[in-house]
Amino acid sequence: MGETGNHNHDHHNHSQNNHPPPPSQSMAPPPLQSGSHLPMGAARGPIFQPQEQLTNLHYCIHSNPSWHQTCILGFQHYIVMLGTTILITNSTVPAMGGNRGDRARVIQSLLFMSGINTLIQTLIGSRLPVVMGPSYVYLIPVMTIVISNNSGNFASEHQRFIHNIRTVQGSLIVSSFVSIILGFSKAWGNFTRLFSPVVIVPVVSVVGLGLFARGFPQLANCVELGLPMLILLVLVQQYAKRIHSRAHSILERYALLICMGIIWAFAAILTAGGVYNRVKDQTKMSCRTDRNFLVSSAPWIKIPYPFQWGTPIFSAGSVFGMMGAALVASAETTGTFYAAARLSGATPPPAHVLSRSIGWQGISMLLDGLFGTVVGTTASVENVGLLGLTHVGSRRVVQVSTAFMIFFSIFGKFGAFFASIPLPIFAAIYCILYGIVAANGISFIQFTNNNSMRNMYVLGLSLFLGISIPYYFMSYTMSANHGPVNTGGSWFNDILNAIFSSPATVAMIVGTLLDITLEPRDTALDRGVPWWIPFQNRKGEVRNEEFYSLPLRINEFMPTRFIK
Repeated sequence: MGETGNHNHDHHNHSQNNHPPPPSQSMAPPPLQSGSHLPMGAARGPIFQPQEQLTNLHYCIHSNPSWHQTCILGFQHYIVMLGTTILITNSTVPAMGGNRGDRARVIQSLLFMSGINTLIQTLIGSRLPVVMGPSYVYLIPVMTIVISNNSGNFASEHQRFIHNIRTVQGSLIVSSFVSIILGFSKAWGNFTRLFSPVVIVPVVSVVGLGLFARGFPQLANCVELGLPMLILLVLVQQYAKRIHSRAHSILERYALLICMGIIWAFAAILTAGGVYNRVKDQTKMSCRTDRNFLVSSAPWIKIPYPFQWGTPIFSAGSVFGMMGAALVASAETTGTFYAAARLSGATPPPAHVLSRSIGWQGISMLLDGLFGTVVGTTASVENVGLLGLTHVGSRRVVQVSTAFMIFFSIFGKFGAFFASIPLPIFAAIYCILYGIVAANGISFIQFTNNNSMRNMYVLGLSLFLGISIPYYFMSYTMSANHGPVNTGGSWFNDILNAIFSSPATVAMIVGTLLDITLEPRDTALDRGVPWWIPFQNRKGEVRNEEFYSLPLRINEFMPTRFIK
């Protein structure tokens, strides 16, 4: 398919057969009749109608740019997910007792499994253009494992690291069956049938807003790099593209790489010039391009393989804590899938697709445990925001990005070169990408009655508690070195602390409980239920099959209960 206008026209004609044409973007106020009055504000401008699909996407989920554009956009997805990978390894590996070489190997393992898991999801899982990357939701049980093993007698810090990561492996392997059972038993899909657009708004919004600590607070660690990156990206991607028509598509799609290259070069000049030689260690870690020593520590060629750290260690207390993280990962991935569907021009994922995708996420978590990654993988929020930034929602672009993940995970020196990008530069990018995801969640409110006080109550309380409760749990944990739930059972503590530290999970719990108990039948129209229900059934909406059917007739070779 082509781009912009032609593509959108063809796409709607192709995907909305037997459906009325989509409503126009705006509608003029009705003519004033004798003796009647216009609604308040109606004479001031057009009234915009709800739109199921975004009309300004250059490429939707199943239309593809040219191959050279696809490769550049795929590399951009790799760069965006790299920041989270580095941040998580910097937080976990040193605390576990690992050295620079261990950190380089963990980064390689995370990149390798991110590539494999992304391929699984885009081919036979959700089928959405979503990158599966390392997730923060696993940090609480991982750090609990580290703290519990600190009292052990180890001959060296490296032995302590090996013991910790083998314990994490065992926990990931066992906990993966939570997601596998939830998904392939269709239990998760049946749970999502309780949702309405009123619930989707806070869930998707806090998927982005809940990561605010990864934005400006991280940027401020090196403001002379992070702030110029943020300002430059906004200026180039939103304003400079309007100067000339030829520059429009280039800057809109590739401004992130261009701006990152400029600020990265600026950081390298400052580092080489000795600007950061006499500053605090924290500033050196945040600003210098050589602070991680990953290039010197990473091997030239190394292929991650199962049980590379040794035989997994299975501990009951650690396993239960990781199970809580598996539940949280399912909730956050679901919210991210809804955002990805809208930003790629697809319909909201049906219940059977969500069940299938969570089941395969469990398989991915099992593979993470076998290969010895420090944390499990979930849908990457920042990469979904990149779909909206570039206006390219192509599935093929994300699939091509997995080639870069796997290549740079095997050829460690090359991957370590890009890992030298200072983290505040990534944080500046995330300020924009997380904001796009949050705004995307708010856009679902157009399918509900915006003037319903009942809806306002559900939305407001879900949004506020979805941010406030996790903030309290995380702040308490950082100050007390344990969560607010601190009973005699560590496994019980970890489960509850993990659940209530997740903004998306809290918003999902609060929103769903309120929405299904506050006059659900009498307010079905206000909640947008008639619009929502067809998308939740496999054959309720003809476009569901177009976007979510498995490729190469795979469904003929797999048990029906697992794919439909």
